[in-house]
Amino acid sequence: MAAATAGFVMAAAVCAVAASAEVTPLSVYGGLPNVEQVEISPDGTKLAISLTDGEKRMMVIREAAEGGKALAALNFGDKKLRALQWAGPEHVLVTTSMAAEVFGLAGPKREYLMGFDYNLITHKQTALMANQENAMNVILETPDVRFIDGAPYAFVEGVHFNDNRGWNTLYKVNLKTGVTRMLDSGGSDDTDDWLVSPEGQPLAQSLYDQKQGAWSLRIKTAKGWITAEKTISKMGSRGLSGIGRDGKTVLVWMNDGEDTDKTVLHEYALDGSHAVVPDSDTYDSLIHAPDGSRLVGGFSLVGDERHYTFFDAKAQASWNAVVKAFAGDQVSLVSWSDDRRKVVVQVDSPTMGPAYALVDLNAKSARFLAEVYKDLTPDGVSEVKPIKYKAADGLEITGYLTLPRGKAAKNLPLVVLPHGGPEGRDTLGFDWWSQALASRGYAVLQPNFRGSEGFGWKFVQAGFGQWGKAMQTDLSDGVRILAKQGTIDPKRVCIVGASYGGYAALAGATMDPGVYRCAASVAGPADLKRMLVDSNSRFESSNNSTLRYWLRFMGADGLKDPDLAAISPAKMADKVEIPLLLIHGKDDTVVPYVQSTIMATAMKKAGKPVELVTLAGEDHWLSRGATRLQMLTSVVDFLEKNNPPN
Repeated sequence: MAAATAGFVMAAAVCAVAASAEVTPLSVYGGLPNVEQVEISPDGTKLAISLTDGEKRMMVIREAAEGGKALAALNFGDKKLRALQWAGPEHVLVTTSMAAEVFGLAGPKREYLMGFDYNLITHKQTALMANQENAMNVILETPDVRFIDGAPYAFVEGVHFNDNRGWNTLYKVNLKTGVTRMLDSGGSDDTDDWLVSPEGQPLAQSLYDQKQGAWSLRIKTAKGWITAEKTISKMGSRGLSGIGRDGKTVLVWMNDGEDTDKTVLHEYALDGSHAVVPDSDTYDSLIHAPDGSRLVGGFSLVGDERHYTFFDAKAQASWNAVVKAFAGDQVSLVSWSDDRRKVVVQVDSPTMGPAYALVDLNAKSARFLAEVYKDLTPDGVSEVKPIKYKAADGLEITGYLTLPRGKAAKNLPLVVLPHGGPEGRDTLGFDWWSQALASRGYAVLQPNFRGSEGFGWKFVQAGFGQWGKAMQTDLSDGVRILAKQGTIDPKRVCIVGASYGGYAALAGATMDPGVYRCAASVAGPADLKRMLVDSNSRFESSNNSTLRYWLRFMGADGLKDPDLAAISPAKMADKVEIPLLLIHGKDDTVVPYVQSTIMATAMKKAGKPVELVTLAGEDHWLSRGATRLQMLTSVVDFLEKNNPPN
């Protein structure tokens, strides 16, 4: 890690480890991170930390002071721990999730969130939403925390059944007494989000009509609820983005004009009037006060530079000092005390990898808390270079090239690793998957192909209708550029990806012949019509925002459009002339497991060799350590067999 500067004293640089000539074990990259979350208490005296041993999870609560003692520990085993939240100095709210089919509910298996409160004084765990009349014991979002008359409350969005339909309903939980009561049902099963005022009262309600693609905003005034906004939003709900700058207004991202998805942040007052937050069109996400009481700034990723903008000049100066303390590293805000003087950050070093650190602005000190990957040495971190190249039609594509340590950047074997989404993006920094592949001698290309977010709306639009087409050739255009430069050997290129990246791997094997030597798909869609049909089963109507979103990107008019078959790899298995590996989690609720079995069946029917690896109990996000490592090991074995690095 970089040395501390600007008056900060760096202590206990636990990430400094001796270099080793040995190849880093795949378990260092493929197991769960050593530390997944660090949340500092509102008074800055305690830390709640989500730890793993690479597979099992636990939460440890300890004093924040250097050398501070452990106060509590909870073992979660193989449960998926999604969020930790402080509710004052004595309570920690924990959100977990599991994939399940619920008896009596229609539709496929879903990923359900559950929450509970851990009391540091009594050391008792209390489930949120337990034993509520006509309600499920699940939550729909992480809770909001508010204090009323000095007592901590959790405001929970739960599922209450009315006329045999589940409604998003707001519940109020007194964490001191455990008393839970239904606060507001909203009067509509279109409700998809709630916002609670700092005083603990319902402030706003978001509603979305899937069939009509219509969104509306209701705000609670002194005279009752009013509808402050109605708009057509075919691709999904606008939702709610928190409380505004004055602690009273409601924030919503809204379209800036017609026929565009460029958005700006609107603040709605209690009378329904609204104004645009200045410069909000430059924000990628929002920064709220630690207690959620008001908007204090915004975060932007400009190229490869991370910018935190605070409205208050003093807060901006403090953050600038934090960043300066880790010169040369990428610094991300993780959590902070209510007075914003103690700040937990994640520090991503290009030579050491990521770690968590605690900055004390009053003491002008900073110290590392723990590495994200505890057994990672500098020899296990490869160089990542931003790159730019022109696609065949002249569109500029950016991305990242990870180069294997100790090898000249000449005639290297290459793995193309496209991101998911497809409206996602890769960023500069430590990526466990690309680093693992580089540790085995491969260069790794991660292109931000057209349709990726973060490069303007026109760049996203350029991806509409380009599944298996220009979005695909953006990848192979990068291969050709690197081959022309002499960086890689064009005869030793494979493609690997997950989710949409998995689709891109399948498309590389079926629709872009002659580029790749092998392909590995992790949870990739193979039969697009079947995927859309299965997605529709989650809704009561086939006319829904999810379907509209996918059809726009796929370039099809509906489920009967023959264009879906033309870009479905499972329909073109007979064209595959390279080794193909399929990997899929059995509990995937986003791209169902059947997508890989359909592809495997099509390959066998076409007389083509194929390997299918099933990840038992795994979801779409590779949330379990053992199966995540199984995936990585299977991919590396496949690559080394079909595209040896030496």
